[in-house]
Amino acid sequence: MLDEAVNSVLAQTWRPIEIIIVDDGSTDETGQLADALAAAHTDVIRVIHKQNGGPGLARESGRQEVRGEFIQYLDSDDLLLPGKFEKQVNGLRDHPECGVSYGWTRYREADGLENPFPWKGSGRKVEFMFPSFLRERWWDTPTPLYRAEVCDGAGAWSDLRLEEDWEYDCRIAALGTRLHYCEDYIAVVRDHEDHRLCKGTALDPVRLKERARAHALIYSHAIRAGVSVETQEMQHFARELFLLCRQCGAAGLGEVSQHLFELSCKASRPDRCRGFDMAVYSFLAGIVGWVALGKLACWSDRLRKW
Repeated sequence: MLDEAVNSVLAQTWRPIEIIIVDDGSTDETGQLADALAAAHTDVIRVIHKQNGGPGLARESGRQEVRGEFIQYLDSDDLLLPGKFEKQVNGLRDHPECGVSYGWTRYREADGLENPFPWKGSGRKVEFMFPSFLRERWWDTPTPLYRAEVCDGAGAWSDLRLEEDWEYDCRIAALGTRLHYCEDYIAVVRDHEDHRLCKGTALDPVRLKERARAHALIYSHAIRAGVSVETQEMQHFARELFLLCRQCGAAGLGEVSQHLFELSCKASRPDRCRGFDMAVYSFLAGIVGWVALGKLACWSDRLRKW
């Protein structure tokens, strides 16, 4: 997959380009393949070999080496369409008030079938990332092209191993970054079943702890950006914090569960924060503990889904 991803960058109609491949402590032949690609394109490709530190730190290693005006992040799963850079660079240069360009993204199933509509929210034109980014990261990694100065303003990627891309983009959103929109397909997200890092067990405590840390940071970015608790997006995020609170409790993360509950209250409108369900949950947690209550709540959630 790495060679296909790299070739999709080499096929760009825009020049000049530079490609920095980060081998994040791979245990297969990825490092050798990266070196072979660099040897075949010495004027364009450089390789960084490092110990495994997760996707965020890998991207940060690459970011520190870039020399260009714009930055494109790309996972080995995905592809860029040939005119992506040309459309987005021209768009950003024509609109100097914008710091990030995005456009339509295709989603390709593992069997090769493609969704006929733009993936996630990539087919919708918006001017700013907040508040809608509180609902989800509505683009995938290959979609946006960033001005390097915007990435500098956002700072270093975190060491999060899950939702690090969502947290990073919410930092960029907190800067008040304006978006440029390409009304055309520019990238392909490919499903390779178990290959993606984001898949895993819902109640894995290690994963939940990472997600909890990411959510806490995202909330802080939204507050810094001035997103009101009255917005539907903040209320959606408050409910997501409460769900994650219950899941962390069920996974044995009592202190994390309590912290997420407190954040959920802060993110909620005053009437919901003082509402019956939140008051009862807080009261019961004081009696049986956050872990026992989380297990009971998740069991109840599963029953309701049936």
